[in-house]
Amino acid sequence: MAPSLNAPVKDIHATVPTDGRLPLHQVGVSDVKKPLAIHRPARVVTLGATFSVAVDLPAERKGSDLSRNAVLLAELIDESIHDPLPSLEAACARIARELLVRHPYATRSRAEATAEYFLPRGPSPDRRSLEDFQLVAEAVASRGPSGAVEVRRAVGAEAVGMTACPCAMETCRDRLASEYPLLRDPSLRDLPMVTHNQRNRTLLVFDLPEGAEVEVDEIIDAIEAAQSSPTFHILKRGDEAAVVLAAHRNPKFVEDVIRGLLSSLPSRFPALPDSVGVRAHTRSEESIHKYDVVADHVTSMGELRSPGAPGAA
Repeated sequence: MAPSLNAPVKDIHATVPTDGRLPLHQVGVSDVKKPLAIHRPARVVTLGATFSVAVDLPAERKGSDLSRNAVLLAELIDESIHDPLPSLEAACARIARELLVRHPYATRSRAEATAEYFLPRGPSPDRRSLEDFQLVAEAVASRGPSGAVEVRRAVGAEAVGMTACPCAMETCRDRLASEYPLLRDPSLRDLPMVTHNQRNRTLLVFDLPEGAEVEVDEIIDAIEAAQSSPTFHILKRGDEAAVVLAAHRNPKFVEDVIRGLLSSLPSRFPALPDSVGVRAHTRSEESIHKYDVVADHVTSMGELRSPGAPGAA
């Protein structure tokens, strides 16, 4: 007789491990693609988001119940199409908290997400189009001995712009001045000069305590202001000249980009508490070298506001 489809199935995941009783920090699923509807200022947008979720696993348990993660994502994220969520990081926070409900053996959970995001941008009002940016978000939930759950969120964005090398610019200026003595005129000192350029990718992430919020559009604005110039999909010949001249009037190393970005944050985000963590990463994809140049920094809003910090009041 064939076994009944309703017969109980042994829960192998809940059995004792046979390959060593070692607690694991994270077990989960990754690269789950979902449409996520979120509220933006004066509108609702649907993001094509990619999620990774995980929980810790105690030493006495063989496996994690991975299907619960897929069910959770289907329930919470699919429903956002009818009931949009406040933000990408809010979605991660809800997922991380609910993971601990559905995995009662876990004490820590993590939800991470990336998504393409579009904003109207252009070199002039009549050249505006929807330009793409990358959003990142994560949430970590921890269950204490009393059962209380604490959730910490992070949100950030990456913008692609351009940088112009200040070192090569000055070298070219000196070389050309030897060929064209007119360039030695002090009044021409600020004349933009030829140099090599880079496609610059800069990421800024805020680690947020409970109650702290940050607008992702403002994160993107801060990044673009720190680069030599934004870049755009639609550029006519006159627009190209304007972008090139803007970048060459504002040459920057990656060090300049990350320092300028971080020093601008206290004035751009005055309402964020000192406890907010800040992570920044910038990469310039070199045009005359076979390598890229990168810079990273981790700090806090409190450190950036401290006396003597660049941009501190």
